[in-house]
Amino acid sequence: MPALDRFSAQAADYARYRIDYPPALYHWLLPQVGARERAWDCATGNGQVAAVLADSFVRVDATDLSANQLAQAAPRSNIHYQTATAEHTPFPNQRFDLITVAQAVHWFDTAAYHAEVRRVARSGAVLAEWGYQLCRLDTPELTQTLDSFHDVTSAPYWDTNRQHIANEYADLPFPFADVQQAHFAVVKHWLVDDLLNYLRTWSAAANYARQHAGADLVALVAEELTRLWGPQARLVTFPVFARAGRVE
Repeated sequence: MPALDRFSAQAADYARYRIDYPPALYHWLLPQVGARERAWDCATGNGQVAAVLADSFVRVDATDLSANQLAQAAPRSNIHYQTATAEHTPFPNQRFDLITVAQAVHWFDTAAYHAEVRRVARSGAVLAEWGYQLCRLDTPELTQTLDSFHDVTSAPYWDTNRQHIANEYADLPFPFADVQQAHFAVVKHWLVDDLLNYLRTWSAAANYARQHAGADLVALVAEELTRLWGPQARLVTFPVFARAGRVE
């Protein structure tokens, strides 16, 4: 199955408007990891997770299939960025103490990716996968409008892979030991333009643009959201789900 790249075209907006992950997630994850020599952040995008891991590991290898995404990543002396798919990497056997994948597992060939994880992980290494759901807004009217845009207007443009986010990867196998699960929240204070530009990073928006000569999917909801939002900053809450297991 060919690797799917849905984010190269909007790499700059992705770096600016996609969320970072909360400290509580790393406080939950890192104590599960016995050694802190090497970590691999798979599908790193613009390096959000890799930059955090760099504070705790001697070296972080960060890969993504999109060179455009990697071009947005901030350099760090102990992070090595390179293009690679999740299923085929240049790493030697038994290399990593921790492997992380944020908001990307649903795009992978799961069996091939897990085979690669087992090849490059040291015995007892931890694999952590996480993602986040559609954000919640701070009034019922705004949330209803966003839900309709997600579930109805943009529905024809979502890849089928996206359904795995809605059910928190429950249908994606995770054949590892000592599985732990957790939930977190990311809260933003956004103006309406922040939300609209975040929506433009959706893979559905990229698919719509490809099918409609570069047209903006978000334009179909922008006027209504702007009217309901007003000029002020509002709370935007992203529910985050995570799972971690040990590679034996």
